[in-house]
Amino acid sequence: MSELITQMQHALRARHYSRRTEQTYCQWARRYIRFHALRHPTEMGEGEINAFLTHLAVTEHVSASTQTQALSALLFLYRHVLGLEVGELDLVRANRPRMLPVVLTREEVRRLLGGLEGEPRLVAALLYGSGLRLMEGLRLRVCDLEPGRGELLVRSGKGGRDRVTMLPRSCSPPSKPSSREHAPCTSATSPLAGGASSCPAPWRASTPRRLGSGAGSGSSRSSAAGGTARTASKVATTSTRPSSSAP
Repeated sequence: MSELITQMQHALRARHYSRRTEQTYCQWARRYIRFHALRHPTEMGEGEINAFLTHLAVTEHVSASTQTQALSALLFLYRHVLGLEVGELDLVRANRPRMLPVVLTREEVRRLLGGLEGEPRLVAALLYGSGLRLMEGLRLRVCDLEPGRGELLVRSGKGGRDRVTMLPRSCSPPSKPSSREHAPCTSATSPLAGGASSCPAPWRASTPRRLGSGAGSGSSRSSAAGGTARTASKVATTSTRPSSSAP
């Protein structure tokens, strides 16, 4: 099963699916195989898919969106990993309840944010004020903020696309000429995620090294030390040389 999951991961990454989607789809593939006593998916078809999805709706009482997510994962597995087409499915669909969304008033939002402090409050304020997704807020860097224009740049959002959205005034840093000049992107992980959320690979590869770090820093320091020693030697020689204007 591990080899099949690895193939599925490669297929998802080749099509630029997000890391969260990759983890979710692979988890559904594992559950599907274990549900049918570790049988290989090539030995199963529409009947086994129907049985698994119906089990989710009838026995586990999952929501309609969860059942649809499992169906999408299995269709990806068969079509893009195994190269097999899936015929018509006749499954019991989970009920999709019609519920009105809960909308908080401004006072309720103030009270909610007032109960938080530090980094959790900053992330919650960005999610609410900028309309960011959770991982987008956790991966946000200082160099992505443009306080002068009231904007922030979301890198590698859903679908691997960048976008620009508004920056709330309450989250804007103190006014400076440019946030990029004072906080360059040199770390490979986001501080808001506690180092657990990796930055996009193309961006991480293009970030400059810190001055004096990595290979070559030792030679730079030795060259500078050598230049200082030579300058001091010249000054000493000039000060001990007799002056031609002396009597």
